[in-house]
Amino acid sequence: MEMEVSTCFRFLLALIFVLALIGILAWIARRYGVLKGTVRPASGERRLEVIEVAPIDSKRRLLLLRRDNTEHLILMSPTNELVVEKGITRPLSQPTDTPS
Repeated sequence: MEMEVSTCFRFLLALIFVLALIGILAWIARRYGVLKGTVRPASGERRLEVIEVAPIDSKRRLLLLRRDNTEHLILMSPTNELVVEKGITRPLSQPTDTPS
């Protein structure tokens, strides 16, 4: 009986140790972008930005993304992604409505 309690206790400690080790390794992998195969850019070097998200219905939405100085309009759904328009150049200045 004494041997069984000791064996169960050692098994429990080993299980806790292995789970903690997996958690620490997953945190490190996420922190340094190893899981996705990407490297996080420095804070001022980001090239990709979500400009606007417009819901169409409960399952679909339009995304306006900017990469460098070019914008792309993308239709997202649970089963598909569709590029609606690409290579949209950003206007230098927005026209203002002035009453005449």
